[in-house]
Amino acid sequence: MGHYHSLDEVNLENSWLTVGVFDGVHRGHQQILKKITAGAHVNDAPAVVLTFHPHPVSVLSGREVKCLTLPDERADLLAQLGIDVVITERFTRELSQVTAYDFMIWLKRQLGLKHLLIGYDFALGKGREGNAARLAEIGLELGYSVDVIPAFGDEGGVISSTAIRRLIEAGDVAEATRLLGHPYSLHGPVIRGDGRGRTISVPTANIAYPGEKMIPAKGVYACWAYLQDRQHLAAINIGTNPTFTPEKQTLNVEAYLLDFDEEIYGEDLRLDFVARLRDELTFDSVEELVKQIWADVEATRQILQKT
Repeated sequence: MGHYHSLDEVNLENSWLTVGVFDGVHRGHQQILKKITAGAHVNDAPAVVLTFHPHPVSVLSGREVKCLTLPDERADLLAQLGIDVVITERFTRELSQVTAYDFMIWLKRQLGLKHLLIGYDFALGKGREGNAARLAEIGLELGYSVDVIPAFGDEGGVISSTAIRRLIEAGDVAEATRLLGHPYSLHGPVIRGDGRGRTISVPTANIAYPGEKMIPAKGVYACWAYLQDRQHLAAINIGTNPTFTPEKQTLNVEAYLLDFDEEIYGEDLRLDFVARLRDELTFDSVEELVKQIWADVEATRQILQKT
């Protein structure tokens, strides 16, 4: 799979394309992606996704939108679903002012666009003028066809990235995983913390996470941890360590890998969230904290051994 960071870097012919942010690559997105890969490959054509970063809402409104997936994470998920080419175009205010007609000429020139698949509520171009009807009209002139995929939902309603962000923000990682169709993940290099965990015989790996990434609510979680393709059981604490540092504001993400004791500073550690165990608590003594930590470790072991 090729991952490009500008449409101008790509030169294709007869491509099948879908366009959107695809943040999270959730089960709703997957309906479009399955259809485009199947159709493209039957026709010996490349299946292409054009996505954007930063999130268009954050650029146009000035309101920060935390990402479920950063560009490389998104591209990896798309590749797993059979997409051949991912283009992550930088979204700017200038790009938002390009008309739908000019944007489609650009796509036709760079991708040799043959077939466009879009979601039921999709629109592009200045003022969101490029709805399904307008894009089909332009397609008659430029030589591509348009297919609209209906909304996908379940008993809980239409699946959306916005709904999943709310779940992550509330710490409901299990329901978020159900809507995503894959675990919610977070990864980053292991950095040095204050070393307090080792003094209480619970050494933790502190992860430097990207500021753009959606971080689950404060609390303790059961996760699968991946280190150099090795899988480990892990109890994760997200919070400010109020027992020791009640004045702290920035969140720490600390992983205790069960049955593991190696130096891993600088290595990339990925966490796949499975379940939330409890809220972050303040304890009256270190002894109470340690007792609760070992209860969390045992709960983590029991949950993960069932998955």
